[in-house]
Amino acid sequence: MTDERIGFLARVREDVTAAKLRDPAARSGLEIALLYPGLHAIWGHRLWHALWVRGARFPARAGSQITRWLTGIEIHPGAVIGRRFFIDHGMGVVIGETAEVGDDVMLYHGVTLGGRQREGGKRHPTLGDGVAVGAGAKILGPVVIGEGSVVGANAVVTKDAPADSVLVGVPAKPRARRVGEETRALLTTPEYQI
Repeated sequence: MTDERIGFLARVREDVTAAKLRDPAARSGLEIALLYPGLHAIWGHRLWHALWVRGARFPARAGSQITRWLTGIEIHPGAVIGRRFFIDHGMGVVIGETAEVGDDVMLYHGVTLGGRQREGGKRHPTLGDGVAVGAGAKILGPVVIGEGSVVGANAVVTKDAPADSVLVGVPAKPRARRVGEETRALLTTPEYQI
C-alpha cells in the first residue's frame, strides 16, 4: 500500500479513472463522479477516516452511518483503504474496523470483509494490492489475501492465501493463478496511476 500524498482533486481524478478502466459501462467522468455510489462511499470514508485517526471517534462513526444510508455501503472509519480502490455497484458491501485494503483493489456488491472473533486487536482481513473480490464473497477474520489474488463470487475465505491465488468455494481453497506480464503491466502503467 502506497502512502504517497497527493492533492484532493488529483485523488478524485485518480478514482474516476480507476472506475472508468474497470467498468465497461462507464461513459464519462461526469457520470462516474455523480452516479457511482462506490466512489461516494470511498470519498465519504476518507473524510470519516481522517476524523477517526484524529480521535474524533463518534463523529467519524456517525458520518460513516450517514454514508451507509446514502450508498448502501458500510465502511468502518477505522479501516485503512489504499489508492484506486473501486467498488462496482456496491450495495451490501461491509468493511470492518481493522480491515486493510491495498492499492488497485476491486470489490463487487455484497462483499463482506468481516471478523470472526469478539476479542480486540486485528479482527478483519488484509487484502494485498491488485486483489479482486467477486459478488457476495465473504472474507472473515484476520486473514491475509496475497497481492494479485482473485476471490470468486460467493466464496467464503477463512484462511490466508498466497499472492496470485484464485479462491473459490465454501470454504474457499486457494489455487495458483496464471498472471501474465500484460496484466501486471496494466496495474503499474503510468496512465493508470495519475
